Amino acid sequence: MTNRRSFIKKSLLGTAIIGPTLSHMACNAKGDSKIEEKHKPLILSTWAHGMPANDRAWEVLLSTGDVLNAVEQGVMVTELDQSNLSVGLQGLPDREGIPTLDASIMLGDGSCGSVGFVRQIKHPISLARKVMENTPHVMLVGEGARQFAIEEGYELEEEKLSPRANEMFQDWKKTSKYKPIINIENHDTIGMIALGPDGKMAGSCTTSGLAYKMHGRLGDSPIIGAGLFVDEEVGAATATGLGESIIRICGSFLIVELMRQGRSPQEACEEAVRRLISKNKNIDDIQAGFIAFNKEGEFGAYAVRQGFNYAVHHYQGQNLIDSKYKLT
Repeated sequence: MTNRRSFIKKSLLGTAIIGPTLSHMACNAKGDSKIEEKHKPLILSTWAHGMPANDRAWEVLLSTGDVLNAVEQGVMVTELDQSNLSVGLQGLPDREGIPTLDASIMLGDGSCGSVGFVRQIKHPISLARKVMENTPHVMLVGEGARQFAIEEGYELEEEKLSPRANEMFQDWKKTSKYKPIINIENHDTIGMIALGPDGKMAGSCTTSGLAYKMHGRLGDSPIIGAGLFVDEEVGAATATGLGESIIRICGSFLIVELMRQGRSPQEACEEAVRRLISKNKNIDDIQAGFIAFNKEGEFGAYAVRQGFNYAVHHYQGQNLIDSKYKLT
């Protein structure tokens, strides 16, 4: 109780010196917005499904003061959301009809863990945390990740498609053609980053990956530095979209390093998108977006094209914001 009161007292003190709220932001037809305010504590996450995830993360942060618990339990909400077809075991499968999951988690001190191509695990984000805390490794994949889960006491879920995923998979098999669908299929991730009032940072990322991917494919989400990167000396970033395009530029690491060099979170996200566009062919088939904050609590976001939004939660309120974007 004492720790909680101390946390809330510090948080409220920080709130007293925070600048303007999100309500003053002006947006033009291209979705541009100027974000200047600073917030601490602060939680950001990708897409509209980040709103309920942020609610849970905020609740955990206020009650425990633990940013790691907050980002883990926040995205667990999305992992269980049966209406979500891009995160969790209910997500759309690979081309073999098997749902395979990826996840990563990271603290601002460099501690991190991830799992990839893992099957039958309800909460891959918690398994990624186990890798971070209970092994000398950073990443476990495939059957090794599943064996580790069993050793850690996880119960394996029945391997079957959710009704909606099965319906869509059976329809897809009529042609068995794969082509990314901008802002639909690429809703393949929830990435969350959190900044505590004490400056501690953590991030999480979890996904069922692109629908109808090749069996064994990994995207950016389980790759530290691609889908997620956190450094308490600087800030944090996470990504969403076509994972291959993000991996090619080490997107989240790039953003944090640009902030280290003095760029604002918004400027860093914009430069990462420019880099991504320059390094990927067939850009018409690619959507990707980034969110980031620095240690002062400034935040920003940017996407390849229109359609990406992100959830923000702080003491002034909670919002779903349409990101700025590069291409029309």
